[in-house]
Amino acid sequence: MSPAAGRRLPAAATPIAFARAIAAAYRLRGANPEGALKLAQITPAQLQKPDTRITARQMELLSAAAMEELDDEGLAAFERRLPWGSYGMLARASLTAPTLGVALKRWCRHHGLLTGDVRLGLAVGGALAAVVIEERRAIPREVRELSLAFLLRNVHGLACWYVDSRIPLQEARFPFPQPGHADAYPYMFPARLQFDAPQAEIRFDAQYLKLPLRRDEKALAQMLQRALSITVLQYRRDRLLVPQVRQALAAHPERSHSAEALAGLLHVSARTLHRQLKEEGASLQQLKDEVRLERAKDLLYRTGKPVKQVAAAVGFRNEKSFARAFRQWAGMSPGEFRGGQ
Repeated sequence: MSPAAGRRLPAAATPIAFARAIAAAYRLRGANPEGALKLAQITPAQLQKPDTRITARQMELLSAAAMEELDDEGLAAFERRLPWGSYGMLARASLTAPTLGVALKRWCRHHGLLTGDVRLGLAVGGALAAVVIEERRAIPREVRELSLAFLLRNVHGLACWYVDSRIPLQEARFPFPQPGHADAYPYMFPARLQFDAPQAEIRFDAQYLKLPLRRDEKALAQMLQRALSITVLQYRRDRLLVPQVRQALAAHPERSHSAEALAGLLHVSARTLHRQLKEEGASLQQLKDEVRLERAKDLLYRTGKPVKQVAAAVGFRNEKSFARAFRQWAGMSPGEFRGGQ
C-alpha cells in the first residue's frame, strides 16, 4: 500500500478494532471494560460494528483509562504486566543520550527489562535505520495487532519528540494479514506498507540517528501528562538538513551555491546550516561534491557529451581537474566509468 500523501486526517480515523482489542485486554485480565468505554463515549453497539471509526481523542481516553485501571501499559499483550508509568520510565532513561541513535538503542534494550515476550532492536543497513520487533512468545490473538501497532507508533512518536522533528517513515511492515480496516494504516504509518511480513518494523533515514536530543526533564514531565497516543504528533518541520541541502543543490546545478544563498533557501542562518550539517555528520563541501558526482555520473551514462562538456556542466573549469576529482570520488576515470556501463 502507498502512503496517504496529501490526505487530511479525518475527524474519526482510528478503527473500532483497536477499541475492541482494549475491551479484550480487560477480559484477558479478568476485568470489565464498561467504565473505560463510557469514559471514551463508545457504546456497545459501536463496538460491534466493524466499519466504525473513533477519534484519536476517544482512543487516547480509552487506552489511558485501560492502562491505569489494569495497571498494565502492555494491555494484556505480555505475560507480565507493564505497570502504569513503565513507558514514561523508558523515555526518562533515554533522555540523557547524546543522539537519537543512542536513545533508541537504550529504549529498546530497557524494554527488554520490562518483558522478554518481545525483543526490540535498532538495525542500520546502508542509508536506512529500522526499529524491529521480534516476537519471542505468542501475543494473544485478540490484542496482537494493537500491541504491535502501539509499540511501533510509540517508538516513532517518541523519536520525533526527542529531536523535535518530523521523521518521515520509508516503510512499515506487519506480520499479520492485511486487516479489513487497512485503509486507516496510511494515517498511522504514512509510508510503504507491507502485511504478512516476517516481523513488525518501521524504516527511516539513518541520518536521523545522528541528531541530538532537544528535550529536557521539564518537557518530559509535560509530555507524560497525556497518554502516549497511537497517533504521532505532527511536528512543524523536518530538522534533518542533509536531504534538504542535497535537493537544493540538485535543483539548480548551474549555481555556485554559497552557504549564505543555501541558508536563505532553507530559511536558516549560514551559521545554523554549518552547525546542523556537522551534527548530522556532513559538511556543505562534502554534499556539493556528492551532488556534482551524481550529476556527472548521470551525464556520462545518459548522454554522449564529451568529458570536457560534462566537466563544465558540473562546475569544473577544465577537464583535467574534473578527471582528478572524479577518480578520487568514484575510484575510476570518467572514461572508464562510461566504458563500464
